[in-house]
Amino acid sequence: MSSNARLTRAYSKAKIIPFDDASKFIFFSDCHRGDNSFADDFANNRNIYFHALNHYYREGFQYCELGDGDELWENLHFEAIFEAHKNVFQLLKKFHLENRLHMVWGNHDMVYRDPSYVNKHLSSYFEPIDGKDIELFEDITYHEGLILKHKETGQELFCCHGHQADWWNYNFWRIGRFLVRVLWKPLQVVGIADPTSPAKNYKELIRIERRIKKWILQNNLRMTMSGHTHRPRFPEPGQIPFFNDGSCVHPRSITGMELVNGEISLIKWHIDTKPDGTLQIVRVLLEGPEKMKDYISD
Repeated sequence: MSSNARLTRAYSKAKIIPFDDASKFIFFSDCHRGDNSFADDFANNRNIYFHALNHYYREGFQYCELGDGDELWENLHFEAIFEAHKNVFQLLKKFHLENRLHMVWGNHDMVYRDPSYVNKHLSSYFEPIDGKDIELFEDITYHEGLILKHKETGQELFCCHGHQADWWNYNFWRIGRFLVRVLWKPLQVVGIADPTSPAKNYKELIRIERRIKKWILQNNLRMTMSGHTHRPRFPEPGQIPFFNDGSCVHPRSITGMELVNGEISLIKWHIDTKPDGTLQIVRVLLEGPEKMKDYISD
């Protein structure tokens, strides 16, 4: 199956989320939450991420995670990840209980496409203090894609992880997972990067972006947002409407996309220093805001 066919299939099976100009969404991807070991890329930014997530919860945002939220290539089981970042999952649970959580699976958490796996591992967790199972993400469903559809104009924003345009990481993810677990995870500890990752392979990154752009052109310039490559992208109106929210494992920062008042923006959260020498976590606007209606779509 070609990348074009895989993207089309993801679009045809995507969860549709109605929205209007009063809706507020935050898009993150590629958190790669791990077990807090030396190989856990998320651990360096977990305080930044948790602070940002708290902000979006208080402000009434809906949370969309576009794949690779959990690092299930390096780690055998979700339970180790949960224990390492329990506060994050308890906050995500609040979004879920208020129907404000929308999850997409990527190549590093592709096991989540199996509802039975999700039900077994994510529905509840054992709490030693209480000595019983506690509800976590009960009845949650992971999707291959999301479609945000404007209630009045019908304009759509299609969201997926983006590995549909990556032949190796979509079709042979099990081989990739095996290689990461037995080879690249130990080497990562000493600073050697995984060459199969598009985030570490610039030529492959360009090829993946080119395939997604080609699919957009063949589908009436449909607005599309992905992750996977870890490279943020924010086109101007009139350009091919291909957005990428970046990742949460950039050095010392996380990036994401906000959709507020019918306008889309690329943002960054990072640690900054106040004049008195104390540290603070701040939000920085990188691109936008631009009105969604200014992007051509069918």
